[in-house]
Parts: sequence; C-alpha cells; structure tokens
Amino acid sequence: MTNNPAAKNAVSTTNACKLCTPLGASLAFKGVEGAVPFLHGSQGCATYMRRYIISHFREPIDIASSALGEKQAVYGGGPNLKKGILNVMKKYSPSLVGVASTCLTETIGDDMGLILHEFREEFSDLDLPEVVHVSTPSYQGTHSDGFHRAVHALTDQLADPEAEKNERIALFPGMVSPAEIRLLKGIFREYGLTPTVLPDISDTLDGPALEDYEPVASGGTPVADIKALPGAAASVEFGSCLPRESGGTCLEKRFGVLNTRLPIPLGVRACDDFYDALAELSGSCIPRRYEQERGRLVDAYVDGHKYVFGKRAVVYGEENLVVALTAFLAEIGVQPVLVGTGAEGKRLAEAVESACGDLLREQPLVREGVDFHDIAEEAEALNPELVLGNSKGQRYARAWNAPLIRAGFPIHDRFGGQRLKGIGYEGTQELFDRIVNALIDKKQSDSPIGWGYI
Repeated sequence: MTNNPAAKNAVSTTNACKLCTPLGASLAFKGVEGAVPFLHGSQGCATYMRRYIISHFREPIDIASSALGEKQAVYGGGPNLKKGILNVMKKYSPSLVGVASTCLTETIGDDMGLILHEFREEFSDLDLPEVVHVSTPSYQGTHSDGFHRAVHALTDQLADPEAEKNERIALFPGMVSPAEIRLLKGIFREYGLTPTVLPDISDTLDGPALEDYEPVASGGTPVADIKALPGAAASVEFGSCLPRESGGTCLEKRFGVLNTRLPIPLGVRACDDFYDALAELSGSCIPRRYEQERGRLVDAYVDGHKYVFGKRAVVYGEENLVVALTAFLAEIGVQPVLVGTGAEGKRLAEAVESACGDLLREQPLVREGVDFHDIAEEAEALNPELVLGNSKGQRYARAWNAPLIRAGFPIHDRFGGQRLKGIGYEGTQELFDRIVNALIDKKQSDSPIGWGYI
C-alpha cells in the first residue's frame, strides 16, 4: 500500500517527514571546494537552513541570501541577486557560488538563468567565480530532491565537453555522512581506484579545530575535478529511488560515461554488489581486509540473531536510505511493519519489495508523502519494538516505548551525527552493533532485576 488517502485533503502538516528543498541543495553545494551556498529568497530561509545544518554537523556554516522583501516580491529580485553575489565575492572570494531558488522567487517567477546571464555580461570585467543555479521551491519536493537536483546542476553546468580522458571514477554517494565519504574514499583506494566524489563533505562539514576561523571551510570537490568529469572512466551512484536526471545519468547521456546505479551499500548483500562492482572496474579481486570484514559481519549476524530476530520495526526518512535500512533489517531477521518517507512519487513500495526480495514473511505498509502526525496512530497499532530514522521521530518512539536508532539527517538530539557510519561492511557492523545494544538496553531497563548478564 502507498499513501494515506485521508492525507490527500490535508492543507498543513504537524511534523513533516521531510525538510525544505533548498536545504538539500545547500548541503550539496557545501561539498564543493571554495563554494558558498546562496539562497535566492528571504533572509529567514537562509537562517532556518543554517540552524538545521549546524545543529547536525556541529560546524560553522554560512549561507548567503538575496534577502528579498516586499518591494522585490512585487518588482522582482534580480537586482538583489546580482548585488548579493558581488557581496559574497568581496567577503569570501569563492571559487563557486551555488544559487538555489526558494518558494518566494519561484512564485514571483524570477528567471534565475536569465538574471545570471545578465550578471555575467554586466560584470565581465571582474574575476567572476563559477555560478551554478538550481530550481528548488519547497512546495515541490524534499531536501533529498534539492540535494540531487543540485548535484545534477553542478555536473550539467560545469562539465567540460573537451575534458581529457582519465582513469578517475565519478562517485555520486548521495546523502551520506562525512565519515562515510572518508570510508568510501579509502575503499576505492584499496582497489587501486581514484574517485571524484561529488559532493565531498568529508572535511567541509566535519573539519578539525583550527586556530584561525576559515570563512569558507577547506576541503570539498575541486571545481576543476567537476569540469573533468566527462573524461572519467565510469561513474557510480547510490540509491534505489533516484531521479531520472542525476549526476550519473547526465554524464552518461551527454558524454557516454558508463553509469552504474547501486543501492546504498548497507547490509551484506548490498555491500557484496558494491565491492563486486569495484572489482569489475579495477580488474582486481576483493582485498583480504574486506573479506575479513565481511566474515566478521556474518559472524556478528549469527551471534546477535537471538536479540533481533522477529522484532517489529518502523523505518522513516529520506527515501533511498529508507530502502537500504529496510533491506538490511530484512537481512538480519527484523520485520519492518511500516516504512515512511516525506517524498512523493518515488515508487517506494516497489523499491522496498525489490530490495527485500523473499526475506520477509510479509511486506510492510509503505507510506509516501507522510506527516509523522498522520501515521503515528497507525504505526502504534502495529506494535513496533524498534524505530529507525532521524531525530524528528523521537517523540513517537518514546510514546511507543521503542528504542530509536538514529540514522540519516537531521540528528539534533544526539552528538556525532556527522560521524555515524552505516555503509560498507565496516559501517554495517557498527549499525548492527547499535541495534543489538539498543535492544539489550531496553530489556535491562524494562526488567525489575536489570539483567546483568544477557
């Protein structure tokens, strides 16, 4: 089943299972070296995005704004956009300005492509940064949509058709954590492959302590590497519900770069597919260290089976992560009973059924475009013993007396969300350990004797 028919008449949400579209675009732009995200809209939009991103990553972040007011809402925001970019150039000296639209500018009909064309003509005498624009009205899509649209825009607008052929692999990992990107780069190196990761937030949103403040955080994908993507040997992108137009499909359609779409490598089966793909790209066998990691993970599945088997789980969040988590739960013997996402039109039910195969006794209820408030009563009736998702579901997990395993974005009520890992054999091991220990902790907490040995 998909979608809640009763929700079709709703005109507002109480606790949406999604975030604003331009927020996702801002995250993607933060993964480019020397880039400054820029929201074409009101100042409040940029403030809201900064608050959400900072509280998850615990890093300083600036998001510029064209700061439109009532006058611009009537006469258009073009002058503000041009002046805003000039101010960003003066203050930050960026290599790239990533401009994302908002509800206001989309509603009044600002043509960002035309405005930026005029900007380049008017200020051609200046040393202008690269400017990439993307359409991200919040009334159309989610933060996940904004993220993927921005990655596509970066690839499409910066790719150099005359780029020389090279042996690099373009990697579009999706909305994974900085720690997971560092892990992925290490895996590629073990196979003798050099990836161009887009976006690369491994340093920009999880950097070291510095004596002097950096207005633009070090790290990120160099603009030159993005321009060179048409010369890549191949591309790999993660996700089971990706849009038709993505970074990988752009390279394939425009430049003939072979694109491989894989599920997020979470769980033994999905990781096997990923490592097999790397073996094919590199022409080498799986390194022994990963054979060992896989063996330890399988051993952990056996050891922890008695704690997790038959537990009932609710999973929610960004659609590609939701599919990966659901398939992983099915693999370890947990029964997902409800799977929800704030996104719509992603064919989530089909993706979940395909990912889980015949591992489940029964397919879970699947809900797209949901508000937590709308599905809370339905989920509670299913008696979940485990909840997986971001911090926005905390109050419901507490009401259901079920442990919440935090995954994805945003994580506001715990420390270290930017360092959580769930991909690869190593990340899957960490996630499995967290799930088992959460269930053990609940058993101890609910017991009058505490169970000192379990």
